Order: sequence, then C-alpha cells, then structure tokens
Amino acid sequence: MSGMRYTRGAAAAALLLLAALAAPLQPAAAKEFRWAAQGDAGSLDPHALAEAFTLSFLGNVYEGLVRRGKDLSLEPALATKWYTTAPNVWRFELRRDVTFHDGTPFTADDVVFSFQRAGGTQAGIKGMLAVIKEVRKVDDYTVDLETPAADPIMPQAIANWLIMSKSWAEKNDAVQSGNVGEKIENFASTNTNGTGPFMVVSRVTDNETVLEPFDGWWGTPEHNLTRVVFRPIRADATRVAALISGEVDFVYPVPLQDVPRIDATSGLTVLQGPELRTIFLAMDLDRDELLYSSVKGKNPFKDVRVRQAFFHVIDEDAIVKKVMRGAAEPAGLLVGPGINGFNPALNARLAYDLDKAKALLADAGYPDGFEVGLDCPNNRYVNDERICQAVVGMLAKVGVTVNLTAMPKTQYFAKLKELDTSFYLLGWTSGTYDAHHPMRFLMHTTDPSRKLGSWNFARLSDPKLDTLIDQIGTEVDQAKRQALIDEAHTMHKEMVGHIPLHQQALAWATKDSVSLTQRADNFFNLRWVTVQ
Repeated sequence: MSGMRYTRGAAAAALLLLAALAAPLQPAAAKEFRWAAQGDAGSLDPHALAEAFTLSFLGNVYEGLVRRGKDLSLEPALATKWYTTAPNVWRFELRRDVTFHDGTPFTADDVVFSFQRAGGTQAGIKGMLAVIKEVRKVDDYTVDLETPAADPIMPQAIANWLIMSKSWAEKNDAVQSGNVGEKIENFASTNTNGTGPFMVVSRVTDNETVLEPFDGWWGTPEHNLTRVVFRPIRADATRVAALISGEVDFVYPVPLQDVPRIDATSGLTVLQGPELRTIFLAMDLDRDELLYSSVKGKNPFKDVRVRQAFFHVIDEDAIVKKVMRGAAEPAGLLVGPGINGFNPALNARLAYDLDKAKALLADAGYPDGFEVGLDCPNNRYVNDERICQAVVGMLAKVGVTVNLTAMPKTQYFAKLKELDTSFYLLGWTSGTYDAHHPMRFLMHTTDPSRKLGSWNFARLSDPKLDTLIDQIGTEVDQAKRQALIDEAHTMHKEMVGHIPLHQQALAWATKDSVSLTQRADNFFNLRWVTVQ
C-alpha cells in the first residue's frame, strides 16, 4: 500500500519475530509482561460490546469456535473442523477435553447457550450473529449452525464470537448479556471464565487488569509469561513516557509524532504497517430536524447536495500529510486493500473543491452554511480527535460552524448507541475480511429482528441497497458476487451514505527484549509474546 512508512525498527522487529518463531515453544525463563493502550476494554462480558479493542483483549481469555492466525487466516480453536451438510448448514466438530477456567468441561451446550446469549435482543454483539439463524446440538461435541440462506463465508464471520460457560453464567445470574451502550451490567461485566490461555485475576476498571496463564489450556503455549499487567493510559505523552522509562514493556498505538523519537531510542523498536481499518465520517440521515444544529424544522443532511458538499470540503491529502504524518492511505470506500471484494477502480474520492462545495450548499439553500455538532472519540483511533479538529477547520471555509465534542471511547460508543448524534467519526475493520461485513453493519437499514444495521447510527436506509446487500450474503458465484458488491459500493458512493477518510496505519512500540506479532487487524495476542 503506497504512502505507508516502514521504519528501521520495523525491520528489526521482523528479525526479532523470526528469532522468536525459531525458538523453542516454551522458553525456560518465564516473565512478567507489562503493557498499555490508549483505552480500557469496555467490559469483560464478551457479548456486551462489538468493539475491536474489547474483543481483542477478551480474545486472550475467551475463545471462539475458530480464530485468526498470525497471517489472519482462519484456523481451528474450540472447533477442530467444519463443513457443510446442506447449502445453509455448517457442521462444527468440537474439541474434546477442553475445560473452562473454573474446571467445568466445554461441550455443545455451551455453544448453543452462547448463541442464544450473544444473539439476544440486549446483547451488544448481536449484529455479529445475523449470519446465523439457529445453532443446534447434534451431540456433546457436534453442533450445526444453520444460516438464513446459503452462506459460503459464514465461518469467517464468527472468529470473534466468544464462547461462555452455560453453567457459570446460570450460577452467577449472567444468562442475559450485558450491553455497554445501554449501560446494562451483570457479574460477567467484571468477572471472567473462559477457555483461553489467560485468566483475569484482578481488575480495576480504567486503571489496571492483571492476567495469569491458564495451566489447563488445551493449546501449546508459545509465550513465556507468568503474569500480565495491563494499564489503559489515555494521554499519548504519558503512554510514551511509560515505555521510555521502562514502566511498561509495550504500548499501542504510538502517536505518529513520537515514532521517530521512539525508533531512535536504544532498546526500543517501532512496528509500523498498514491496517485494515477504514476511518470515516457519518451524518444523521433520518431525523426530520437535526440535533445540535442551527437549522430548525428540517435536516440538511437529508439533501444529497449537502452531503456532497461536506465530502468536497474534506482535504484528505492534507489530513494524511499533516495529521497522520504520512501513515494513512486516502479512502473512497468503506473497505480498503486486503478486504475481499475491494475494487481499486471504485476507490476514488470526490475531489477536494471548495468552490463546488459552496455552490452545492447554496443550491441546497444554505449559502451561508449552518451550525452542527460533531462527535468524536479521543482515545480510540490513531489521532482521532486531531482528525476531527482538522475537519472542523475545513468546514469553516465554507461557512459551516462545527461544534466538536470529543470524549473517551466508552462514553462515545454509549452516545452513538443512544442515537444521540448528528455527525460523527467512526472506524471499521471488516471482521470477516470481506466487503459484505461493513455493508451489513453500517449500510443496511437497521433491522433488529435480523440483527442488521446494528452500527448504522446514521440510519441510512435504501430498499434497493438493502436488496443488494442481502443478495451478496447468499451469492456463491464469485464473479456474480463481485458484481453485486461493486453495484452496492457504487450506489453508496452516489448517495454519499458516508464520507470515507483513510485506512490508518498501525504503530506499535516495544522493548527489544520483547517478541510479539503485529496483526493487520490490530488485534493483540498474548499467546505469541515472549520476554527475554
């Protein structure tokens, strides 16, 4: 991907990783590992929030039927094999002799229960399971997953669906899922019982979480960790200082302005590379009167000319150069390279053109612009608040006054879930590494009964687009499927359903004494960490 910057540190990290892979699977000396990120997991309940960092963190504790390898390929986890027994039925054979952290055995009953829980009406991740109609127990170690129609990529969609213990949830009154956006909590929100390689042994939310290895894990450990201490450190400068001072061993993300400084520091390594996540802006397309706006009695975002004007105002090249310091790639779609279905021929952005933007606003009846609020997280994406600040300045050039509200991600996602927004910034990585994923979550009309549009806070709704998205989900002929994907993307671009900005780059930093794996989806796995 052009525009990405790979540092001396990245090359050194690659050598460290190769050395780690060549080393014995269980190094003799075991170590404590301390690390920090810009925010905390939203909950310890694996079904409460469909947010990448939370799912990544909990993926060290809980496991799914399948998981992603170092190269993002799908591989067995709690299931050892899977195959179709009918066009719309996938059979999964489960791993035997697996126990949860409390010692209870893992069986098909836990899979059926976890589907009912994670797909329930109040679950935060229910949209993830829209691809499954029913889960049926065949025997104690076999389950059938029935899809609404033929679905050739269904297993790709469930790598982040994490399995819970039925008996533990029943014992602790946690049968119903929590939901971060709706502020619903239960015992599972602050306690865990997975099958994964690590157990949570203590936690103070937004302060510190301590994990230790699970000695009864079914897998073969590749790490040498005896204790893991995680601290959320929101402030960039404080997080970097903690790494440089030796207070922590690893941090992510690294502020782009600090990459040269860290990379030049003896004993530290920076890892950089392209991420699959697309950052974009979205607008309320549903309300008859826009919230947080000077326009009364109507919603200017319902006029495609206003949406086109906003797109033309965004100088993404300037954002990439000045805000992202070259570590991003401009985007014209909600998916980028590395996602199945991406078509570079459709990836062109609307041109930066202030005169055209002013003309479009005047035609729409806003020659002097208007006032609107913009919501933005300040600890979720790379330079998220700075991106929003840049957007504010750009829109001011055409008379649009933007009142920016930036907040920590937990508050931010709760605000979006309540639809308490007019204009907002979001990022999305396709959980299936397929273009259909963001279409189901972001572009399809919200339909709770089918678990569709669960992150469509813009309330974008178009029957023809919905039909295309549904057809993509069941089309098995790859050429026909690609044609449908292209048609849906073209329609979405023409209506300016969202304003794509860029694919951000990953930037992690670690001590040279640490070996780990950086995945392109920004998920971090403790099971691949060794400390010298």
